[in-house]
Amino acid sequence: MNVINARFKILQRPILTEKTTRGIEYQNAYVFQIHPSANKIQVKQAVEESFDVKVVKVNTRWKRGKYKRIGRSQGRTNAFKEAVVTLRKGEKIDVY
Repeated sequence: MNVINARFKILQRPILTEKTTRGIEYQNAYVFQIHPSANKIQVKQAVEESFDVKVVKVNTRWKRGKYKRIGRSQGRTNAFKEAVVTLRKGEKIDVY
């Protein structure tokens, strides 16, 4: 990846569901969809530079695509990589 625009390519979008919203409220943990080849160090640097916060911990995981069926045809949604970023106590990211 190019170093100049790396932070914009690493963090693709925030993931906002009921479960991730509970993580924001109780654990100060935010979930982002990230580039498939990004590692924890790159994610930490991208979040700290983009949002001006201090990251305590980063966990990454792969989300498998789900099988979908419409009538007789069936397929699979795309798999993606996501990162759970825990911030220092008292810091927030405005993702809404």
